[in-house]
Formats: sequence, C-alpha cells, structure tokens
Amino acid sequence: MVRLRLDLGYDGTDFSGWARQPGRRTVQGEIEEALTRILRLPEPASLTVAGRTDAGVHARGQVAHVDLDEESLGQLDPRGGAAAGRAERLAALVRRLAGVLAADVRIFRVSVAPEGFDARFSAMSRRYAYRVCDAPGGVDPLVRREVVWHARALDVEAMNAAAVRLLGEHDFAAFCKKREGATTIRELQRLEWVRDGRGLLVATVVADAFCHSMVRALVGSLMAAGDGRRGVEWPGEVLAAAVRDSGVHVAPAHGLCLEEVTYPAPDELATRAATTRRVRTL
Repeated sequence: MVRLRLDLGYDGTDFSGWARQPGRRTVQGEIEEALTRILRLPEPASLTVAGRTDAGVHARGQVAHVDLDEESLGQLDPRGGAAAGRAERLAALVRRLAGVLAADVRIFRVSVAPEGFDARFSAMSRRYAYRVCDAPGGVDPLVRREVVWHARALDVEAMNAAAVRLLGEHDFAAFCKKREGATTIRELQRLEWVRDGRGLLVATVVADAFCHSMVRALVGSLMAAGDGRRGVEWPGEVLAAAVRDSGVHVAPAHGLCLEEVTYPAPDELATRAATTRRVRTL
C-alpha cells in the first residue's frame, strides 16, 4: 500500500460541506468518486482530511490522504508510457483529476506521504481566514461568495482587544457545538483582525485544532464587540462560563476559508499523531 497526500482547494458554495452524505453533493464524495473512476478501484476510495468544513465554507489549503494499492497507480497512462516512474504517474493523476472534477474543486498536488503521516492527526495547526465587509453599500458583487456583509460599522481595535482574552488553551464549549465523546479543549494560537487594502476586515484564526462551528462562533462574538452591541470583555466572559451562550451568533459560513494546514518535520509525524489522539484535559 502507498499513502498519498492530496493538497486541494474548493469553493464551498454549492457543496453540503466536506463529509460524504448520501444524496448530497460533498467535496469528499466528489473526490472519492473521481479517484475511484480514474484508478478503476475495486472498492471506493476513502479520504482522511485535515479538517472537515461545513456547508458553504471554502478552502485553498486543505490537505487529505488516501491509501491505495501500489498497483492502482498502474492504471494511469502518463506521457512516458509503461516505463514512467511514480512521479510521472502522480503528475498524470493530477491532470486526470483536473479533467474529471468540476471547476469548484481542484487538486493542486499529489505526493507520496512520508512515513507516519496522517492528514488529520499529524497536523500541528490549522489557519483560517474570515472576511467581512462593513461598507454601507455592501459587498463587491465579484467577491460576494467569500465575503460577508455586516450592516454596522466595525471597530478593529475593539475586536482585537476582545480577541486577546480568548487566546491560549481553554475549554471552548461556549463556542462549539457539542459532539458526543469529543473534547472541546483547544489551543487558540492566534486571533487577529486587520483591515486590508480593499477595506475588508480579515480575521486570521490559528489553533492546533477546531471543534464544530468554533471559528464562526468566535467571529460572531467578536463582531458583536466590534459594532458596539457588546463590550470588549464579553467574549472572554462567555469563554469563562464554558457553556453555550444564546447571545453568541454563529457567523455565516461563506466568509470562512481554510487557508493552511501545517505539519511537523517528517521524523516527528508519527509522534505528533499519537499525541493528538490522546483525550485532552486542562
């Protein structure tokens, strides 16, 4: 068997999220179907992803892996013919995937994963960006699928003052949808807002991992502080309470994009995966 790493991106607008669901169009389902078809696999391909994204969420730095029989790559017919090596066959796979997949999902690279690599458990951090427009006239129509319009003016300094109170390792139960048997303890490494050259407010959010709806709930609480509906201390108070707060409104999905997943050096991958699998406590 050979483990392949896939680096990919997608426009989440027309997908029901990453995870495969019967009767729904999902990113995982589309890619698995394409791999199965191209490689003529006897059993459907099965992807493991760095982070499952919800319906409407985008990605330009997503990472997944798939385990395949080495002989499956022999189904590819690269330009070098039968004598072509593995690198040529993987390049041929990228080209074939580009021809089969719809334009809203792209596989940028396919490579042989190092020993011990796991797209999900070996990851050191995930970096998301959330994009907001608070211009009175609304969002530029050309970026409406990736930018959320907020009808009230937002104070970047107030949002950053509120964000500082959320950094570090905490139980983020107040900002997560609870899943049975899953911990809500996470290490929030960076949460910072800037106003870019287009006048958009962009939040950079980095953590070792995220629980369900966490990024959008954090963003929603900070926008409440940014437009004056809440004080800058409020998000921190919600965090300290460690229970879901009805005052926290989850921000719309389409403003969120997974930008990057980082991994340790190859000789540390297996150790990192083992550490991540442990149940966390504070």
